[in-house]
Parts: sequence; C-alpha cells; structure tokens
Amino acid sequence: MSGLNYVSKETLEQMREELTQLKTVGRAEIARQIAEAREKGDLKENAEYDAAKEAQGLHEAKVAQLEAAIVSARIIDAKDIDTSKVSILSKVKLTNLTNKKEVEYQIVSETEADLKAGKISVTSPIGKGLLGKVVGDVAEITVPSGLLKFKIENISI
Repeated sequence: MSGLNYVSKETLEQMREELTQLKTVGRAEIARQIAEAREKGDLKENAEYDAAKEAQGLHEAKVAQLEAAIVSARIIDAKDIDTSKVSILSKVKLTNLTNKKEVEYQIVSETEADLKAGKISVTSPIGKGLLGKVVGDVAEITVPSGLLKFKIENISI
C-alpha cells in the first residue's frame, strides 16, 4: 500500500479526538507525574522519575504515530466503493472451503482492524489475498497455520 491510510469519516474523527486527548489531558497527567517524582529528591536513584520519563517517551511516540496516521489518512466514502471486486471498506461474504463455514469480513485500514468485529486489515494476509477478487473467485491465502481457500460469495458495502 502506498503509505496512504484509507479510513471512514467517523474513524478520522475518532483519531482526531484521541490525538486532542493525548495532547491535552495525557500530557498534563505525565507532566504532573514527572513533577511529583522530581519533588521526591535525588533523580539519580528515583525509579518513579525514570518510570514517568519513560511513560512520557511512550506517550510522545503514540502522539507522533497518530499524527502520522492522520496526515496520511484519506477519507473514503461508501458511494465511491466499487462492489464488483474486493477493495478497502468492502464487506466480503466468503465460504471457507476447508470447513464449509461462511464468514463475512470488512476490509479496513490497519488502524480500524478489529477481528472480533469482523474487520480485517487490508495489510493482513487474508486482506491482501482478497483484494481485487470478484464474486465466484477462490482466494488461496497462506497464513501461519497453513493454506486457506475462500470462495467469494458476495461483495457489498
């Protein structure tokens, strides 16, 4: 994928809200923890201070990651999705040819992936294996547990 992150309008709003939260409340909380630890004396042997500084580093990394995801985000609208083939944001009804079970997945960006909700990442082996397929195709996908064969039954939004 070309570094662009295709998301729904709602997801982009959630990402922006989370970023605002991290930059305001999150940063204030970490600054408070660092100040509190600093007041406890010698910084050379202050585990609380070290932990707070480490938490700050992790927090800033998350802020930077989210900012990058927002910058590369492109809103994709359901009306722009071509349902003749599997693409990002399409819902795909599949039959697993090994166990004959029917499953439905929605192909989403990495940031939206949630297997429990049936949302699989476009960058996952199954996501990649389904892209571009049309109804009736059989996708053969190699996953860590072996080879899966899925017959494409339906593509929708």
